[in-house]
Parts: sequence; C-alpha cells; structure tokens
Amino acid sequence: MKRLPVEQRPEAYCVCHTNFQFKSQFGKYQGKVRDVYDIGDRLIVITTDRISAFDHVLPRPIPYKGQVLNQIAGMFLDQTRSIVPNWLIEMPDPNVAVGWKCQPIKIEMVVRAYLAGHAWRLYSGGQRVICGVRLPDGMVQNQAFEKPIITPTTKADAGHDQDVSLEELRKARGMNVSLLDDMCEVALRLFEYGSQWASGQGLLLVDTKYEFGLRGNELMLMDEIHTPDSSRYFEKDPYEQLLTEGLPQRQLSKEFVREWLMSKGFQGLSGQQMPVMPDAMVWMVAERYLELYERITGKSFAPPPAEPAEARLSRNLAGYF
Repeated sequence: MKRLPVEQRPEAYCVCHTNFQFKSQFGKYQGKVRDVYDIGDRLIVITTDRISAFDHVLPRPIPYKGQVLNQIAGMFLDQTRSIVPNWLIEMPDPNVAVGWKCQPIKIEMVVRAYLAGHAWRLYSGGQRVICGVRLPDGMVQNQAFEKPIITPTTKADAGHDQDVSLEELRKARGMNVSLLDDMCEVALRLFEYGSQWASGQGLLLVDTKYEFGLRGNELMLMDEIHTPDSSRYFEKDPYEQLLTEGLPQRQLSKEFVREWLMSKGFQGLSGQQMPVMPDAMVWMVAERYLELYERITGKSFAPPPAEPAEARLSRNLAGYF
C-alpha cells in the first residue's frame, strides 16, 4: 500500500533545522536530532527529522521520523508516570514536546535483554566482560540473556559515549550511590513495562537506553523512551526459528541503518567517509519508522498537514512567542 510520496524529494517533507526566538528564551542547544530551547524552568524540544548513527548525523533527513519519535516517546512517558516522574508537560505539535528543565545526570542506563548490536560486536570480537558484566562463552548473536543486564555509558557532550561499569560508577568521585541504585531499579522496571507492552504488540524489546535528571531533589525520566532511535525491537513470532537457523532477526529499529552504513565501509571511525543515502533508501527508512510506530502504538500514522514545517510549528507554538 502506497502511503509515502516516493516520487518526491524527501527533504520537502522534513523538519531539518529550526531557528526560533521564544519569549523568555535563554538559549538554544542543537543535538544530533533535537533542537532544544531553554525558556527558564521549561524546555521546548523540537524533534527534527535528522538521523544519526555511530554518533554522526547523516547528510539527509528522514521524512516523518521526528514525529514518530516524539509521539512514541510521549505515549510511553504518559504510561509510565506511576513508575517514575518524567519531564513531559505537553506536546503542542507532532514534532514538539514541552517539559520541565532538569539537571541532567550524565549517565545513560542501557538495558539489554539480548546479545545484539553493540554488545554483539564486542562479544564477537572476543570480549566476555561488557561494562563489568561477565558473559558466558558460546553465546550466539541475538541470544537472550538469562535476565536483562545494565551496561551504562557516560553521556558525552560531543563524540562517542563511553562504556562504563556500575562498579566504576559507584567508585567515581562525587557519585551518589543511592541515586545510582535508584536509577538502576527504575531502569529495570521501565524495561519490564516496555517488554510487556512490546510482547502484546507482537514484538520483543531487545535493548534500550534511559536518561535521567534531577528536578530539585526528585529523580525524573528525561528525553525519549522506547523509540526506534533509543531501542531495538525484533519480531516476536519468528524469533526462535531465526535464532535456531542462525538467520538475522528482522530489525524494527535503527540498527538496519547502521548495517547499511557498515556495508558502505562507515562505522564513524576517523578517516571514514560518510555515505549519502539515495532517495529510495531514504524512503525505505521512513517506511520502516512508520511501520514501527504503528506496531508499537497500535494506531495508524497520521502525517501532519501538507504545509511548510516552519509555518506549522510557528502556529502550534504561538503561545510561547
């Protein structure tokens, strides 16, 4: 079923960059994907259609990707408030979230239930201790762990995030160990919720990351949650057969973008040339994002009205100017 205008240039349907000046604006930060506006005790976060992999932004954006990420995250943030408070206040536009400004804790809590992605690349290269977690010999790609493991990374302002063990974090100068333990407990509870939800949609939540901050003394969940940029999903039904036969799992995540880049000789390393996706690949990636949105939410994707993105954003954010 055709639902994407593949005969058009993808950029015509993208939110690529924004440059607004809001009332009481103190500053703007441009991340790999999000444009973040500081308006005092709150943030206006515009999720663009930029796409990153291996900590690099790809040359071309992906139509509707920002809306997919923002709306999936919004759904899960609303559903998990009983587990942990979060930053979200409202979503006035498909690409926009407005929420409380928190003091970021520069640790990403990565939870993994399967030996896939980055963990598999390390394991297949001979490592048996990943972020302080010892893994047994003889595991195969995409095999499930006995129970989910936490493999944290330190959040970098630029460049690659760095793997670190929980033991190293506990010994770090200035670390609040009680707070770290709370983050671990909450991350595992969020992962359990996400796994149960995914299972009900015919999916497996393979791994994901959570970011936390403090608002006053209160621990709060920040950023996105259980989106295809922060998480990896497998199809549930064929998983066991594909694993037994040693065949690749179907990736409902951004991993297939990383695999395409690796097939072109790019892994974000020094001296490597970033390949440029052709139109057909861009539209294929967009279709995969829409598919994952519908699989996760159980809702049909509703694209925004066909109008310039800047005009739509300006109208929906009028109260903040």
